[in-house]
Amino acid sequence: MILPPLLLVGAGRMGGALFTGWAARGLAPSALIDPHPAAGLARPQDHVGASLDALPPGFTPQAAILAVKPQMADAVMPALGRILAPGAVVLSIMAGRRIDGMRAAIGGDVPVVRAMPNTPAAIGQGITVACAGAGVTAGQRALCDTLLRAVGAVEWVDDEALIDPVTAVSGSGTAYVFLLAELLEQAGISAGLPAALARTLARKTVSGAGALLAASDEDAADLRRAVTSPRGTTEAALSVLMAPGAWPLALTEAVGAAAVRAGELAS
Repeated sequence: MILPPLLLVGAGRMGGALFTGWAARGLAPSALIDPHPAAGLARPQDHVGASLDALPPGFTPQAAILAVKPQMADAVMPALGRILAPGAVVLSIMAGRRIDGMRAAIGGDVPVVRAMPNTPAAIGQGITVACAGAGVTAGQRALCDTLLRAVGAVEWVDDEALIDPVTAVSGSGTAYVFLLAELLEQAGISAGLPAALARTLARKTVSGAGALLAASDEDAADLRRAVTSPRGTTEAALSVLMAPGAWPLALTEAVGAAAVRAGELAS
């Protein structure tokens, strides 16, 4: 499938990862708007500029992807509304910007799809949750689904309110996993391991467990129990981590705090 011309506003880490995935799938000449796009991202056939004013005359993208920081969006969206071709869809991967607010800022009846990817998209292993706003056609939704699947799996929800807990679980969740690797490395050093070995063991354990989980049809709880021999070393460790007030409570509170903050940032 040849992807149609696109307008990417924000060619940083996440936007750049998306563009790389699209280019690999046969993307028509497109436009990237970013004062400092990722090095080597654009192809010779693409238009690159620091602002929407740099777009060449007659360029008519079928989708505009908003990948800028939320605080920068207000300076972009009104201008975006003036250049979009009829039938174009806006795909936003910005955190904290609601569909109705974006439509009002863009102007007119421009259809908007709101999506929340996460950073493993940079290596094609992301998970994105998307919600289609009013007026999004089946074809526009299919195009957005294709674009998002270029960097990983996609789930769709009908209730936009779910994007806040999605942000807390998968959007922010990669940081929780990185924290686990960080703390496991520190614990290994405290237990007497050389620092380099502790780092290798922590990183490979976390990444390997994730790969096993992804490859298995079993529940995470079943995989955990399979590693936990009665009265063994793993059981001794889990008795600490799963104690009242430890991981189960702390992680629930952490996700709750992130979801609340996502709602506070939304506009």
